Amino acid sequence: MKTADVLRAWGAILQGRKPSLSIEITRECPLRCPGCYAYEDEHLGGGATLRTLNDFRGQQLIDGVLNIVDRHRPLHLSIVGGDPLVRFRELETLVPLILERGVHVQIVTSAFRPLNPEWATLPRLTVCVSIDGLQPEHDERRKPATYERILKNIVGQRITIHSTITAQMLERPGYLREFLAFWTPREEIQRVWFSVFTPQIGDDLPEILTPEQRRRVMGELLELRREFPKLEMGEALIKQLAEPPKSPQDCVFARTTEVLSADLETHVTPCQFGGTPDCSACGCIASLGLSAVANHKLGGFLPVGPIFRASRRRRSLAQSRAPAAETRAPEGRSIANLPTSVRKRVIRQLKVVLQTLAHEQSANPGMFITFVAVLRTQTPNSVFGTNVDAKRAAVFCFASRNRRSRRSYSANARP
Repeated sequence: MKTADVLRAWGAILQGRKPSLSIEITRECPLRCPGCYAYEDEHLGGGATLRTLNDFRGQQLIDGVLNIVDRHRPLHLSIVGGDPLVRFRELETLVPLILERGVHVQIVTSAFRPLNPEWATLPRLTVCVSIDGLQPEHDERRKPATYERILKNIVGQRITIHSTITAQMLERPGYLREFLAFWTPREEIQRVWFSVFTPQIGDDLPEILTPEQRRRVMGELLELRREFPKLEMGEALIKQLAEPPKSPQDCVFARTTEVLSADLETHVTPCQFGGTPDCSACGCIASLGLSAVANHKLGGFLPVGPIFRASRRRRSLAQSRAPAAETRAPEGRSIANLPTSVRKRVIRQLKVVLQTLAHEQSANPGMFITFVAVLRTQTPNSVFGTNVDAKRAAVFCFASRNRRSRRSYSANARP
Protein backbone atom coordinates (compact mmCIF):
# COMPACT_ATOMS: atom_id res chain seq x y z
CA MET A 1 0.00 0.00 0.00
CA LYS A 2 1.73 3.16 -1.21
CA THR A 3 1.23 6.78 -0.22
CA ALA A 4 0.30 7.59 -3.82
CA ASP A 5 -2.53 5.05 -3.63
CA VAL A 6 -3.74 6.58 -0.38
CA LEU A 7 -3.86 10.01 -1.97
CA ARG A 8 -5.67 8.70 -5.02
CA ALA A 9 -8.30 6.96 -2.90
CA TRP A 10 -9.11 9.94 -0.74
CA GLY A 11 -9.02 12.20 -3.76
CA ALA A 12 -11.58 9.97 -5.47
CA ILE A 13 -13.99 10.35 -2.55
CA LEU A 14 -13.50 14.11 -2.43
CA GLN A 15 -14.18 14.28 -6.16
CA GLY A 16 -17.45 12.38 -5.73
CA ARG A 17 -16.13 9.08 -7.12
CA LYS A 18 -16.17 5.62 -5.55
CA PRO A 19 -12.69 4.07 -5.26
CA SER A 20 -13.91 0.48 -5.62
CA LEU A 21 -15.66 -1.03 -8.64
CA SER A 22 -17.32 -4.40 -9.17
CA ILE A 23 -18.40 -5.69 -12.60
CA GLU A 24 -20.51 -8.74 -13.38
CA ILE A 25 -18.75 -9.33 -16.68
CA THR A 26 -21.05 -12.16 -17.82
CA ARG A 27 -24.55 -13.41 -17.16
CA GLU A 28 -23.42 -17.00 -17.75
CA CYS A 29 -22.43 -19.59 -15.16
CA PRO A 30 -22.17 -23.38 -15.52
CA LEU A 31 -23.30 -23.78 -11.90
CA ARG A 32 -26.80 -23.62 -10.45
CA CYS A 33 -26.03 -22.97 -6.80
CA PRO A 34 -29.08 -22.81 -4.49
CA GLY A 35 -29.49 -19.36 -2.96
CA CYS A 36 -27.16 -17.53 -5.37
CA TYR A 37 -28.11 -13.86 -4.96
CA ALA A 38 -26.93 -12.88 -8.46
CA TYR A 39 -29.75 -14.82 -10.11
CA GLU A 40 -32.54 -13.87 -7.75
CA ASP A 41 -35.43 -11.91 -9.28
CA GLU A 42 -34.78 -8.94 -6.95
CA HIS A 43 -31.05 -8.66 -7.66
CA LEU A 44 -31.43 -5.91 -10.27
CA GLY A 45 -34.39 -4.25 -8.62
CA GLY A 46 -37.25 -5.92 -10.45
CA GLY A 47 -38.08 -6.23 -14.12
CA ALA A 48 -34.77 -7.36 -15.59
CA THR A 49 -32.73 -10.23 -14.16
CA LEU A 50 -29.09 -11.13 -14.72
CA ARG A 51 -30.00 -13.92 -17.16
CA THR A 52 -32.12 -11.58 -19.29
CA LEU A 53 -29.47 -8.88 -19.77
CA ASN A 54 -27.53 -8.55 -22.99
CA ASP A 55 -23.90 -9.24 -22.12
CA PHE A 56 -20.76 -9.01 -24.24
CA ARG A 57 -17.88 -11.14 -25.39
CA GLY A 58 -14.68 -10.86 -27.37
CA GLN A 59 -13.20 -7.46 -28.17
CA GLN A 60 -16.49 -5.75 -27.39
CA LEU A 61 -16.29 -6.96 -23.78
CA ILE A 62 -12.61 -6.03 -23.49
CA ASP A 63 -13.21 -2.52 -24.81
CA GLY A 64 -16.32 -2.06 -22.68
CA VAL A 65 -14.60 -3.01 -19.43
CA LEU A 66 -11.53 -0.89 -20.19
CA ASN A 67 -13.74 2.09 -20.99
CA ILE A 68 -15.46 1.72 -17.62
CA VAL A 69 -12.15 1.39 -15.78
CA ASP A 70 -10.76 4.46 -17.52
CA ARG A 71 -13.91 6.43 -16.75
CA HIS A 72 -14.24 5.40 -13.09
CA ARG A 73 -10.51 5.18 -12.33
CA PRO A 74 -11.00 2.77 -9.41
CA LEU A 75 -8.27 1.61 -7.07
CA HIS A 76 -9.81 -1.84 -6.83
CA LEU A 77 -11.84 -3.85 -9.35
CA SER A 78 -13.73 -7.02 -8.50
CA ILE A 79 -14.55 -9.14 -11.54
CA VAL A 80 -17.55 -11.34 -10.82
CA GLY A 81 -20.41 -12.93 -12.72
CA GLY A 82 -21.99 -15.31 -13.42
CA ASP A 83 -18.60 -16.93 -13.39
CA PRO A 84 -15.87 -14.77 -14.96
CA LEU A 85 -14.02 -17.85 -16.23
CA VAL A 86 -16.81 -18.29 -18.78
CA ARG A 87 -14.97 -15.39 -20.47
CA PHE A 88 -11.48 -16.76 -19.77
CA ARG A 89 -10.08 -15.70 -23.18
CA GLU A 90 -11.18 -12.11 -22.64
CA LEU A 91 -9.84 -12.19 -19.05
CA GLU A 92 -6.40 -13.27 -20.23
CA THR A 93 -6.26 -10.05 -22.27
CA LEU A 94 -8.07 -7.81 -19.79
CA VAL A 95 -6.27 -8.58 -16.55
CA PRO A 96 -2.77 -7.38 -17.60
CA LEU A 97 -4.22 -4.26 -19.21
CA ILE A 98 -6.12 -3.33 -16.04
CA LEU A 99 -3.11 -4.05 -13.83
CA GLU A 100 -1.02 -1.75 -16.02
CA ARG A 101 -3.40 1.04 -15.03
CA GLY A 102 -2.40 0.59 -11.37
CA VAL A 103 -5.70 -1.07 -10.38
CA HIS A 104 -5.80 -3.98 -7.94
CA VAL A 105 -7.88 -6.77 -9.53
CA GLN A 106 -9.84 -9.48 -7.78
CA ILE A 107 -11.40 -12.34 -9.75
CA VAL A 108 -14.17 -14.22 -7.94
CA THR A 109 -14.74 -17.66 -9.44
CA SER A 110 -15.77 -21.23 -8.77
CA ALA A 111 -12.57 -22.45 -10.53
CA PHE A 112 -14.60 -24.80 -12.71
CA ARG A 113 -11.86 -24.59 -15.36
CA PRO A 114 -8.05 -24.21 -15.21
CA LEU A 115 -6.63 -20.80 -14.34
CA ASN A 116 -4.06 -19.01 -16.49
CA PRO A 117 -0.60 -20.06 -15.15
CA GLU A 118 0.66 -16.48 -15.61
CA TRP A 119 -1.84 -15.21 -13.04
CA ALA A 120 0.28 -16.71 -10.26
CA THR A 121 3.06 -14.24 -11.13
CA LEU A 122 1.03 -11.05 -11.43
CA PRO A 123 1.25 -8.51 -8.59
CA ARG A 124 -1.98 -6.84 -7.43
CA LEU A 125 -4.07 -9.79 -8.65
CA THR A 126 -6.21 -11.81 -6.23
CA VAL A 127 -7.98 -14.95 -7.38
CA CYS A 128 -10.78 -15.74 -4.93
CA VAL A 129 -12.33 -19.22 -5.19
CA SER A 130 -15.77 -19.73 -3.67
CA ILE A 131 -16.21 -22.95 -1.68
CA ASP A 132 -19.55 -23.99 -0.19
CA GLY A 133 -18.35 -25.93 2.83
CA LEU A 134 -16.82 -29.39 3.02
CA GLN A 135 -16.69 -31.71 0.03
CA PRO A 136 -20.03 -33.57 0.37
CA GLU A 137 -22.08 -30.38 0.69
CA HIS A 138 -19.99 -28.41 -1.79
CA ASP A 139 -20.04 -31.03 -4.53
CA GLU A 140 -23.80 -31.37 -4.20
CA ARG A 141 -24.38 -27.61 -4.50
CA ARG A 142 -21.66 -26.67 -6.99
CA LYS A 143 -21.45 -29.29 -9.68
CA PRO A 144 -19.44 -29.22 -11.96
CA ALA A 145 -17.02 -27.19 -9.80
CA THR A 146 -16.34 -30.12 -7.48
CA TYR A 147 -13.51 -30.38 -4.96
CA GLU A 148 -11.64 -32.70 -7.29
CA ARG A 149 -11.83 -30.28 -10.20
CA ILE A 150 -10.94 -27.24 -8.09
CA LEU A 151 -7.85 -28.90 -6.62
CA LYS A 152 -6.71 -29.78 -10.12
CA ASN A 153 -7.39 -26.33 -11.55
CA ILE A 154 -5.64 -24.28 -8.86
CA VAL A 155 -2.30 -26.11 -8.91
CA GLY A 156 0.57 -23.60 -8.94
CA GLN A 157 -1.69 -20.61 -8.27
CA ARG A 158 -1.99 -18.12 -5.39
CA ILE A 159 -5.54 -18.58 -4.15
CA THR A 160 -7.83 -16.94 -1.63
CA ILE A 161 -10.56 -19.30 -0.41
CA HIS A 162 -13.90 -17.74 0.45
CA SER A 163 -16.74 -19.66 2.06
CA THR A 164 -20.16 -18.47 3.19
CA ILE A 165 -21.27 -19.88 6.53
CA THR A 166 -24.84 -21.19 6.59
CA ALA A 167 -27.03 -22.51 9.40
CA GLN A 168 -26.76 -26.04 7.97
CA MET A 169 -22.99 -26.05 8.51
CA LEU A 170 -23.40 -25.25 12.17
CA GLU A 171 -25.50 -28.34 12.79
CA ARG A 172 -22.23 -30.28 12.83
CA PRO A 173 -19.79 -29.36 15.65
CA GLY A 174 -16.29 -28.51 14.47
CA TYR A 175 -17.33 -27.87 10.87
CA LEU A 176 -15.32 -24.66 10.42
CA ARG A 177 -12.20 -26.17 12.01
CA GLU A 178 -12.44 -29.18 9.69
CA PHE A 179 -12.81 -26.87 6.69
CA LEU A 180 -9.70 -24.89 7.65
CA ALA A 181 -7.75 -28.07 8.39
CA PHE A 182 -8.42 -29.25 4.83
CA TRP A 183 -7.59 -26.06 2.93
CA THR A 184 -4.93 -24.15 4.87
CA PRO A 185 -2.09 -26.72 4.62
CA ARG A 186 -2.14 -26.51 0.82
CA GLU A 187 0.66 -24.53 -0.76
CA GLU A 188 -1.61 -22.73 -3.23
CA ILE A 189 -3.81 -21.29 -0.50
CA GLN A 190 -2.67 -17.83 0.58
CA ARG A 191 -5.58 -17.01 2.86
CA VAL A 192 -9.11 -18.04 3.86
CA TRP A 193 -12.07 -15.71 4.35
CA PHE A 194 -15.52 -16.46 5.74
CA SER A 195 -18.74 -14.56 5.22
CA VAL A 196 -22.08 -15.29 6.87
CA PHE A 197 -25.14 -15.88 4.70
CA THR A 198 -26.93 -12.56 4.09
CA PRO A 199 -30.67 -12.81 3.33
CA GLN A 200 -33.04 -10.39 1.70
CA ILE A 201 -35.68 -8.71 3.85
CA GLY A 202 -38.57 -11.13 4.34
CA ASP A 203 -36.59 -14.28 3.43
CA ASP A 204 -37.28 -17.46 5.39
CA LEU A 205 -34.48 -19.73 4.23
CA PRO A 206 -32.72 -22.64 5.95
CA GLU A 207 -29.33 -20.93 5.36
CA ILE A 208 -30.16 -18.00 7.69
CA LEU A 209 -28.34 -18.03 11.02
CA THR A 210 -30.15 -17.33 14.28
CA PRO A 211 -28.73 -14.63 16.59
CA GLU A 212 -27.37 -17.39 18.84
CA GLN A 213 -25.63 -19.03 15.88
CA ARG A 214 -24.04 -15.70 14.88
CA ARG A 215 -22.64 -15.34 18.39
CA ARG A 216 -21.35 -18.89 18.22
CA VAL A 217 -19.67 -18.26 14.87
CA MET A 218 -18.06 -15.13 16.24
CA GLY A 219 -16.61 -17.06 19.18
CA GLU A 220 -15.37 -19.90 17.00
CA LEU A 221 -13.68 -17.60 14.50
CA LEU A 222 -11.92 -15.69 17.27
CA GLU A 223 -10.43 -18.99 18.44
CA LEU A 224 -9.70 -20.38 14.97
CA ARG A 225 -7.80 -17.29 13.79
CA ARG A 226 -5.15 -18.08 16.43
CA GLU A 227 -4.96 -21.73 15.42
CA PHE A 228 -4.93 -21.13 11.64
CA PRO A 229 -2.77 -18.15 10.57
CA LYS A 230 -4.14 -18.32 7.02
CA LEU A 231 -7.56 -17.35 8.36
CA GLU A 232 -7.05 -13.67 7.62
CA MET A 233 -9.88 -12.19 9.62
CA GLY A 234 -8.89 -9.68 12.27
CA GLU A 235 -10.47 -9.63 15.69
CA ALA A 236 -12.16 -6.28 15.04
CA LEU A 237 -13.71 -7.60 11.82
CA ILE A 238 -15.07 -10.74 13.48
CA LYS A 239 -16.63 -8.75 16.28
CA GLN A 240 -18.60 -6.74 13.70
CA LEU A 241 -20.82 -9.83 13.34
CA ALA A 242 -22.45 -8.71 16.57
CA GLU A 243 -23.31 -5.29 15.13
CA PRO A 244 -23.36 -5.07 11.33
CA PRO A 245 -24.22 -1.77 9.59
CA LYS A 246 -27.86 -0.92 10.17
CA SER A 247 -28.58 0.16 6.59
CA PRO A 248 -26.86 0.66 3.22
CA GLN A 249 -26.43 4.32 4.17
CA ASP A 250 -24.38 3.21 7.19
CA CYS A 251 -22.37 0.65 5.22
CA VAL A 252 -18.99 2.00 4.14
CA PHE A 253 -18.62 -0.82 1.61
CA ALA A 254 -21.93 0.07 -0.07
CA ARG A 255 -21.01 3.75 -0.16
CA THR A 256 -17.53 3.29 -1.62
CA THR A 257 -18.25 0.59 -4.22
CA GLU A 258 -19.90 0.93 -7.62
CA VAL A 259 -21.46 -2.30 -8.93
CA LEU A 260 -22.32 -2.79 -12.63
CA SER A 261 -24.09 -5.78 -14.15
CA ALA A 262 -23.39 -7.75 -17.32
CA ASP A 263 -24.71 -5.16 -19.79
CA LEU A 264 -22.06 -2.80 -18.36
CA GLU A 265 -24.78 -0.21 -17.75
CA THR A 266 -27.21 -1.52 -15.15
CA HIS A 267 -26.28 -0.47 -11.61
CA VAL A 268 -26.70 -3.03 -8.85
CA THR A 269 -27.91 -1.25 -5.71
CA PRO A 270 -27.69 -0.71 -2.80
CA CYS A 271 -24.66 -3.05 -2.76
CA GLN A 272 -23.43 -6.19 -4.52
CA PHE A 273 -26.42 -8.19 -3.23
CA GLY A 274 -28.95 -5.97 -4.94
CA GLY A 275 -32.63 -6.05 -3.99
CA THR A 276 -33.37 -5.25 -0.35
CA PRO A 277 -30.69 -6.98 1.73
CA ASP A 278 -31.42 -7.53 5.40
CA CYS A 279 -28.61 -5.44 6.83
CA SER A 280 -29.41 -6.57 10.38
CA ALA A 281 -28.31 -10.06 9.31
CA CYS A 282 -25.44 -8.96 7.05
CA GLY A 283 -22.41 -11.20 7.05
CA CYS A 284 -20.56 -9.84 3.99
CA ILE A 285 -16.86 -9.89 4.78
CA ALA A 286 -16.20 -6.70 2.82
CA SER A 287 -18.88 -4.83 4.75
CA LEU A 288 -17.71 -6.16 8.11
CA GLY A 289 -14.08 -5.42 7.29
CA LEU A 290 -14.73 -1.82 6.33
CA SER A 291 -16.99 -1.34 9.35
CA ALA A 292 -14.09 -2.51 11.53
CA VAL A 293 -11.85 0.06 9.85
CA ALA A 294 -14.44 2.81 10.31
CA ASN A 295 -14.60 1.99 14.02
CA HIS A 296 -10.81 2.06 14.41
CA LYS A 297 -9.97 4.90 16.81
CA LEU A 298 -7.15 7.19 15.82
CA GLY A 299 -5.16 8.41 18.80
CA GLY A 300 -7.24 6.05 20.93
CA PHE A 301 -10.48 8.02 20.78
CA LEU A 302 -11.38 9.38 17.32
CA PRO A 303 -13.05 6.77 15.05
CA VAL A 304 -12.10 6.84 11.37
CA GLY A 305 -15.77 6.65 10.33
CA PRO A 306 -16.64 10.26 11.23
CA ILE A 307 -13.65 11.49 9.23
CA PHE A 308 -14.89 9.52 6.22
CA ARG A 309 -18.43 10.88 6.62
CA ALA A 310 -17.16 14.42 7.16
CA SER A 311 -15.17 14.22 3.94
CA ARG A 312 -18.22 13.04 2.02
CA ARG A 313 -20.26 15.89 3.48
CA ARG A 314 -17.46 18.28 2.67
CA ARG A 315 -17.46 17.13 -0.92
CA SER A 316 -21.26 17.46 -1.18
CA LEU A 317 -21.02 20.97 0.20
CA ALA A 318 -18.20 21.80 -2.18
CA GLN A 319 -20.24 20.57 -5.13
CA SER A 320 -23.18 22.75 -4.12
CA ARG A 321 -20.92 25.80 -3.87
CA ALA A 322 -18.66 25.19 -6.85
CA PRO A 323 -16.48 26.79 -8.06
CA ALA A 324 -15.85 28.77 -4.86
CA ALA A 325 -15.15 25.61 -2.87
CA GLU A 326 -12.18 24.77 -5.06
CA THR A 327 -10.24 27.78 -3.85
CA ARG A 328 -7.14 27.25 -1.79
CA ALA A 329 -7.20 27.56 1.98
CA PRO A 330 -4.64 29.76 3.74
CA GLU A 331 -1.31 28.04 4.20
CA GLY A 332 -1.51 28.51 7.97
CA ARG A 333 -4.26 25.91 8.13
CA SER A 334 -2.24 23.12 6.61
CA ILE A 335 -1.21 20.01 8.53
CA ALA A 336 2.12 20.35 6.79
CA ASN A 337 2.72 23.51 8.84
CA LEU A 338 2.42 21.70 12.16
CA PRO A 339 5.60 21.31 14.20
CA THR A 340 7.83 18.35 13.45
CA SER A 341 6.91 16.62 16.73
CA VAL A 342 3.18 16.70 15.93
CA ARG A 343 3.74 15.69 12.34
CA LYS A 344 5.81 12.72 13.52
CA ARG A 345 2.88 11.59 15.65
CA VAL A 346 0.70 11.74 12.54
CA ILE A 347 3.20 9.57 10.67
CA ARG A 348 3.35 7.03 13.51
CA GLN A 349 -0.44 6.84 13.71
CA LEU A 350 -0.68 6.50 9.94
CA LYS A 351 1.69 3.54 10.06
CA VAL A 352 -0.42 1.92 12.79
CA VAL A 353 -3.57 2.38 10.70
CA LEU A 354 -1.91 1.01 7.57
CA GLN A 355 -0.68 -2.03 9.50
CA THR A 356 -4.18 -2.56 10.89
CA LEU A 357 -5.69 -2.30 7.44
CA ALA A 358 -3.13 -4.67 5.96
CA HIS A 359 -3.99 -7.16 8.71
CA GLU A 360 -7.71 -6.76 8.05
CA GLN A 361 -7.38 -8.16 4.53
CA SER A 362 -10.79 -9.66 4.72
CA ALA A 363 -12.04 -6.78 2.66
CA ASN A 364 -10.00 -5.92 -0.36
CA PRO A 365 -6.88 -3.77 0.12
CA GLY A 366 -7.98 -1.16 -2.38
CA MET A 367 -11.02 -0.21 -0.34
CA PHE A 368 -9.19 0.09 2.95
CA ILE A 369 -6.99 2.95 1.86
CA THR A 370 -9.99 5.21 1.36
CA PHE A 371 -9.92 6.00 5.09
CA VAL A 372 -6.40 7.11 5.83
CA ALA A 373 -5.29 9.76 3.35
CA VAL A 374 -6.56 12.48 5.68
CA LEU A 375 -3.45 11.79 7.77
CA ARG A 376 -1.08 12.54 4.91
CA THR A 377 1.65 14.86 6.14
CA GLN A 378 1.86 16.86 2.93
CA THR A 379 -0.55 19.72 2.34
CA PRO A 380 -3.99 18.32 1.46
CA ASN A 381 -4.86 21.63 -0.21
CA SER A 382 -2.29 21.08 -2.93
CA VAL A 383 -3.98 17.84 -3.93
CA PHE A 384 -7.65 18.08 -3.05
CA GLY A 385 -8.54 21.74 -2.66
CA THR A 386 -9.87 22.80 0.75
CA ASN A 387 -10.51 19.97 3.20
CA VAL A 388 -10.71 21.83 6.48
CA ASP A 389 -13.01 19.33 8.22
CA ALA A 390 -10.55 16.50 7.68
CA LYS A 391 -7.58 18.62 8.70
CA ARG A 392 -9.34 19.82 11.86
CA ALA A 393 -10.11 16.22 12.84
CA ALA A 394 -6.52 15.14 12.26
CA VAL A 395 -5.05 18.13 14.13
CA PHE A 396 -7.37 17.60 17.08
CA CYS A 397 -6.68 13.88 17.17
CA PHE A 398 -2.93 14.14 17.22
CA ALA A 399 -2.37 17.47 18.91
CA SER A 400 -4.85 16.99 21.76
CA ARG A 401 -2.53 14.56 23.50
CA ASN A 402 -0.27 17.56 24.08
CA ARG A 403 -2.23 20.42 25.62
CA ARG A 404 0.21 23.05 24.50
CA SER A 405 0.03 21.78 20.91
CA ARG A 406 -3.75 21.69 21.06
CA ARG A 407 -3.96 25.32 22.26
CA SER A 408 -1.45 26.48 19.68
CA TYR A 409 -2.66 24.64 16.62
CA SER A 410 -6.32 23.72 16.96
CA ALA A 411 -7.13 27.34 16.12
CA ASN A 412 -5.17 27.05 12.89
CA ALA A 413 -7.48 24.22 11.81
CA ARG A 414 -10.63 26.29 12.13
CA PRO A 415 -12.22 27.38 8.86
